[in-house]
Amino acid sequence: MLFCPRALLTALLFATLPGCGTTYLIQAASGEWHVLRARKPIDAVLADPHTPQTVRDRLTEVRAARDFASRELKLPDNRSYRSYADIDRPYVVWNVVAAPEFSVNPKRWCFPIAGCVAYRGYFSERRARAFAAGLAKRGFDVALAGVPAYSTLGKFADPVLSTMLRYGPDELAAIIFHELAHQLLYVADDTEFNEAFAVTVEDAGLERWLRFNGQADRIERYRQERARDQAFIELLARTRARLARLYASGLPAWQMRAGKREMLAQLATDIRQLEQHQGVHVSVYDEWLAEGLNNAQLASAATYFDCVPGFQRLLAAQQDNDLTRFYTAARALARLPRAARHARLCRQPSSDPASGD
Repeated sequence: MLFCPRALLTALLFATLPGCGTTYLIQAASGEWHVLRARKPIDAVLADPHTPQTVRDRLTEVRAARDFASRELKLPDNRSYRSYADIDRPYVVWNVVAAPEFSVNPKRWCFPIAGCVAYRGYFSERRARAFAAGLAKRGFDVALAGVPAYSTLGKFADPVLSTMLRYGPDELAAIIFHELAHQLLYVADDTEFNEAFAVTVEDAGLERWLRFNGQADRIERYRQERARDQAFIELLARTRARLARLYASGLPAWQMRAGKREMLAQLATDIRQLEQHQGVHVSVYDEWLAEGLNNAQLASAATYFDCVPGFQRLLAAQQDNDLTRFYTAARALARLPRAARHARLCRQPSSDPASGD
């Protein structure tokens, strides 16, 4: 995940730019400053006798995975994820995603440095919920989610956060690979490209990491989990494509509204049936289903996964899945116009009305 505004000086410098609210930029800069201030070198945290054993174990794993990322995955070799910050809250940022009532395309916000992105992040859950509520009052479908990590694209030395340590060792390594991938390649104004590239690097990196550690059983378990997740992603994508066709149909609003309710209700039923079929005991979709499925949730999933199959094909096309060649090929795609990149890489559900950028 990428988080946009960087530091207080940047915020003040760009506060007058259109599309960038001064209050928003200042809260982001303040939040980033507090994270950076909390950093301590991982070696120092491990040497501290007061460090809890659970934190010590996780950071030992992190240090090894971080070294592997640069040495074997050819990800940036810098000071990111070589320090630790205990921020004493469940998430570092809460992301707000919005989509118009009759569009599966997310609303985008534009910022200095990062360009236009399909979400807006807040270091305060209260502020995120207030912003989401304001969008809902304006008729947008809204989704809000806490995230454990973000990237400053190498502008600062991003720390390992306490919010990341609740994940298991595989997930923790994957997060580091994902966030470092954002530092390696980032295209302004194309969230889908950036996130799908990072997801692909994350997946490929984790398999290599587990193989390096001689954990073949975990590789197979990870592949099975990924296949189960893919079934849900396909389910969401099919519904999103059906909704896109509905929104482009030219039907009266009341008919589209009725069709939307029917399709989302069917999606909720299909999710529960798939969970039952897979023997899922703890659903990752409970919150979505409790709140009621909407366009913003489907757009959020699409942002991360619609372009992943294209990147996976690109990686497979390289001899022996060579990551260095993959990075070169991805950079070549990054130089193309956005529409050309997406035509080659991404799922194209259908056109629908503009997202209100």
